[in-house]
Amino acid sequence: MATIKRRIVLFADLRGSTALYETLGNAQATTLVTRTITTLARRVPAVGGQLVKTLGDGLMAVFPNVRAAVMAAVEMHEALGEVSAWAPTSQGRDLDATAKLQLQVAVAAGEVVEVGGDCFGDAVNVAARLIDHAGDNETLITREVFDELPWEARTRFRHLDKVHLRGRAEPVDVYLLAGRGADTAATQLESRVGVSEPRGLRLDLAGQTHDFKLDQFPVILGRSTTCSLKVEDARVSRAHARVDLMGGSLQLTDLSINGSFVRFAGDDEVISLRRSACTLHGSGEIGLGASPLNPKAARLGFTVLVGDAV
Repeated sequence: MATIKRRIVLFADLRGSTALYETLGNAQATTLVTRTITTLARRVPAVGGQLVKTLGDGLMAVFPNVRAAVMAAVEMHEALGEVSAWAPTSQGRDLDATAKLQLQVAVAAGEVVEVGGDCFGDAVNVAARLIDHAGDNETLITREVFDELPWEARTRFRHLDKVHLRGRAEPVDVYLLAGRGADTAATQLESRVGVSEPRGLRLDLAGQTHDFKLDQFPVILGRSTTCSLKVEDARVSRAHARVDLMGGSLQLTDLSINGSFVRFAGDDEVISLRRSACTLHGSGEIGLGASPLNPKAARLGFTVLVGDAV
C-alpha cells in the first residue's frame, strides 16, 4: 500500500570510483566501493534515518527532520575521511585508494510516496538532480531544508542562489555546506581595494556572446542541456564548472574530472583548478578540460561586467 509522508530526502554519491576500477581492477575496486558505501550507510540509522537503497557507488535515504539529514551528511563526509583501506596496485605499490574517492551529497524536503520500501515524488527528483551540481566534499541543500535548520546550523551554509535542475520549470534555491578539508575559498589573485563590484558576466563561446545578470547566478558550464551554457566537447563534464556570486565577487569553481583552467588578459600564467576555485576579475579565457592555450580546448572568453556594462 502506498503512503504519502513528508520526508527529508538525501542522496549521496562517490566520485572517483571509475578511476579505481582502472587502477585496482574490478574485484578490488568493487570490494573497496562496497565497503565504503556500507560505512556511509551506517550513518543513516545512527541519526534516526532510513536507508532506502544503495545505488552502486551511492545511496538514497530519508529522514524525519532536517537536523537528522544534515547531521548524516556531515558524518558521512567525516566517515569517508576516516576510512583506511589500502590496496596494492598492479605495480605492487601501496595506494591509498580512499584518497581518490570524494563525496557529494544533496538534500531536499517535501512529500514523498512510499511504496514497497522505495520512495517517489518531487523531493526525490530534486535531490537526485541537485547532486549533479555538487562539487567534491560538498553538501547542497534546498531552501526548504535550510529554513528548518536552527540558527547555529545555518551559519555553516552559504547561499548559492538559484539553480536550474533538469526537468523543472522553476529554479531551486540552493545552499552549500563545504565538507571538512575542502578547498572552497576563492584564490585571492589581487587586493579588492578599489575594485568595482560585478554586475554580471559575459562569456564568449564559438563566436557567440552570452550575458548573465546577477539574478541568473550561479552559472553552470558543462555538456548537459540543463547547464546555463552548454559546451560540447568530449573533455567537458556534464556539469563542469560553476560561477557563483560570493561576497561581492565572482568565483569560478571546478566540478570536473579533467579540470578547469583560467588565463587572465595580459598574463601568461594559466591557473589550474582541480576541484578548487578562483576569483574572476577583468577579462581573460577559461579552458574546460584543457588549458586555453591549447587550440583544440573548449575555450570561453570571459569579461566581468561592472558599472552599466550589463
